Amino acid sequence: MKSLTAAAISVLMFLAHAPVSTFAQQSGSQQQPSSQQQSGQDDAAPEAGGPTGDNGSIALPKKKEPAEPAPPPAEEPKVKNPPGLQNFSLHVDVPVVTVDVGVILEKTHQFVPNLKQENFRVYEDGKPQQISSFQQVKAPITAVLLVEFASTSYYFVYDMRNAAYTFAEQLRPDDYIAVMTYDMHTNILSDFTQDKRVVFNALNSLTIPTWRETNMFDALYTTLDRLSRVEGRKYVILIGSGRDTFSKITLDKTLAKIKATPNVTIFTMSTGGWVRAMTEGRGGFGGQLRDMDYLQADNEMQTFARMTGGMHFEPRFTGELPEDFAAINESIRNQYVLTYTPTNTKQDGTYRKLHVELVDNEGHPLRMQDEKHKPLKYDIIARDGYKAKEQVE
Repeated sequence: MKSLTAAAISVLMFLAHAPVSTFAQQSGSQQQPSSQQQSGQDDAAPEAGGPTGDNGSIALPKKKEPAEPAPPPAEEPKVKNPPGLQNFSLHVDVPVVTVDVGVILEKTHQFVPNLKQENFRVYEDGKPQQISSFQQVKAPITAVLLVEFASTSYYFVYDMRNAAYTFAEQLRPDDYIAVMTYDMHTNILSDFTQDKRVVFNALNSLTIPTWRETNMFDALYTTLDRLSRVEGRKYVILIGSGRDTFSKITLDKTLAKIKATPNVTIFTMSTGGWVRAMTEGRGGFGGQLRDMDYLQADNEMQTFARMTGGMHFEPRFTGELPEDFAAINESIRNQYVLTYTPTNTKQDGTYRKLHVELVDNEGHPLRMQDEKHKPLKYDIIARDGYKAKEQVE
């Protein structure tokens, strides 16, 4: 009995002195994880899409990792043009039409100021156009004084000289004027200048005419061809009898040239009015042919002016010249400038007819009155059409 009790005591003493680590290793496979270990597993967020158990943590969607910065774009290879080849770009032209309009009183030839954009209506081939810009301008002029200097009759040369000097006297310091003459040939007496003395010296050189031929069509065609290289608005002051005797250019080609030349206004003045009035109806059949010839010349001169928005004059006396050129100055120095984008955008090179009219606030034709409430008649001066661009231009 004593031996059994001593054995039990020795076993208890052995267990009491056994190392803790040995216990933990022996019982680790059988014991449940401690609460600290469970808490560490629960705190770990489960995979996105839901918790792993009924009592687990709430699943949070995973944040996307920031994307890596995109690599820089590869540099485009630089291609050099062959020697002599320039850079070029492609662009689309939106056609814009500019119309110079003068409004002149019939009786006094005075310019009518203070009109508004709403007072103007522009029609192209009978279709109304929307005016995009509007302004009243008063600017210096660039003009060619084209005069007939042929040995036909003293009276015609006398009238031409008086008209040319009257025009030159009304020039202003900022005006650019060139002087050209024509008989059988077209001659440039002075290039564009702002010096009045150069213009007067050119006119003073016209002393003795040489040829009897009056090639007006050739002269006007050459003048328009030269003016097509000059920028801006240009004017031609054509002074002569209007007769053409030996031109290589026909009337049809001259009219086509006028239509094809943009930004040019022609003012015409017939000479020999007094001598024609004194001899009209005389000389039998030959005199009738002469009268018809001059009537045809006047009609051609008037056509040149009307097509370009200019004015035509047929003075009989020298005293009429200052008033006539004052009307020209009123017309060319005071104008309304209208621009619009045509509804017909085709670039087919066709000739488009233009028509300008004045209306009141209610759309009715505009009526003007003087201080005594008497009606005033007025003229609307604008070119009758323009030539559209072609695609090859």
